[in-house]
Amino acid sequence: MAEVPAAEIPDLVDIKRLRLDARNPRLTDGEHLSQDALLKRLWRDYAVHEIAMSIAANGYFKHEPLFAAEEDGDLVVIEGNRRLVAVTVLRDAQLRQQLKVTDLDDIAPESIAALAELPVLYRSRSDVWQYIGFKHVNGPQPWQSAAKAQYIAWLRNELRIPLDDIARQIGDRHRTVQRLYRGQMVLEQAESSGAFSRENRYFTRFAFSHLYTGLDYPNIQRYLGIVPDESFCPNPVPPEGIDNLGRLTQWLYGDKPKDIRPLIQSQNPDLRLLEEALGTDEGIEALEHGRELKIALDIAIGDPTLFRRDLQDAKLSLQRAQGRQLSGDSGDSGTLALVMQILDLADSLRLNMESYRRGDRSLRSERYGSAS
Repeated sequence: MAEVPAAEIPDLVDIKRLRLDARNPRLTDGEHLSQDALLKRLWRDYAVHEIAMSIAANGYFKHEPLFAAEEDGDLVVIEGNRRLVAVTVLRDAQLRQQLKVTDLDDIAPESIAALAELPVLYRSRSDVWQYIGFKHVNGPQPWQSAAKAQYIAWLRNELRIPLDDIARQIGDRHRTVQRLYRGQMVLEQAESSGAFSRENRYFTRFAFSHLYTGLDYPNIQRYLGIVPDESFCPNPVPPEGIDNLGRLTQWLYGDKPKDIRPLIQSQNPDLRLLEEALGTDEGIEALEHGRELKIALDIAIGDPTLFRRDLQDAKLSLQRAQGRQLSGDSGDSGTLALVMQILDLADSLRLNMESYRRGDRSLRSERYGSAS
C-alpha cells in the first residue's frame, strides 16, 4: 500500500500552482472539462461544502498532504481534489458569490492567509495506484461503480498491471475488480462500435451496475457470445454479437432520441427477469420484437410452467386463508360467497382437466382453434 512514509515531509506549495485532475474518472465520466467546470462539479456533487466548513473551523490538517504529479508542465492533484476545491472556495469571495455560498464569509483574514500554501507530496500516478485503489475502489471512500471501472481499466490497459495483482493490492476478495473491468470493456466496445451511446440513454443517471452485473448471468453471456473465462479483456464480445450488444444496452438504458424507455427500471428484480426471458428462443424473439419484459418472460417460461405456478400460488393463498379463518372470518355473507365462487372455479378446472386426460380435446379445440 502506498502509505505516506513517516519520515517524508511534504512540500508547501502555492495553491495557485495546483490543478484539478481532468483525468479523474469520478469527475469527468469521459468528458474533457475545464478547471472551472471541474471545480463546479466537485462543489455541486461531492459534498465539498462539508470539507470547507471543517477547514474554516479548524484549519487545514497539515498531516494530510495532497498527492500531485507533474504532467505537461502542470502540477496536477491526483489525490485530494475535494480538499483543493474547498480551500480555493474559502480563499475566493467572488467564487463563493458565483456558487451562492453564504455561510463561509466570516473566516478570518489570517486563516485565509494560512491557506495560501498546501502540503504536497510529489507522486506519479503509477506510484500511488494502490493507495487510490484501496481508498476509492474497495475502501472507506468509494467512487461510483463507473468511476471505479474506468480507473481499473486504466491500471490494466495503460500500466499493464494484471487484474489479479490489482485485486490483491486493494484487498478485493469478491472478483469486483474483474467484473468492473469486463463491464468497462464491454461498454467501450459498445460505444466504439456504434451499438450504443451513453448520450442517448433515457434517464440522466447512468446505471453502470446494470451492465457489469448482467454480464455475470449465463443467458446474457450466451446472448452476447461471451466466453466467461476469456471475457476479461478488451473487446470481449465477438463481432457476431455486436447487434445483440446494441439491443442489450437499449434494454438496459433505453434510447431517449427514439423515445424508447429501458426495460430495466430497477436492477432487482428486472435484471433477473431479463436473464430468465433470454433463456429461450421464444423469449429472445419476444424481446427483440419489442414486447414488454413481463410478456416476454411469460412467453419464455411457457404456459405449462405458468399453469403449474398459478396452481401452486392458488394453493398457497388458500392455505394462508385457512390459517386465518378463525381470527379473520367476520361471519359476513360476502366472504362465504367468495369461497363458493372459488369452489365453482376449482370444480370447473378439475372437470376440464379430467376431460382432457380422457382424451376429450374439444374444449381445448374450441378455445384455441383446431391445429389442422
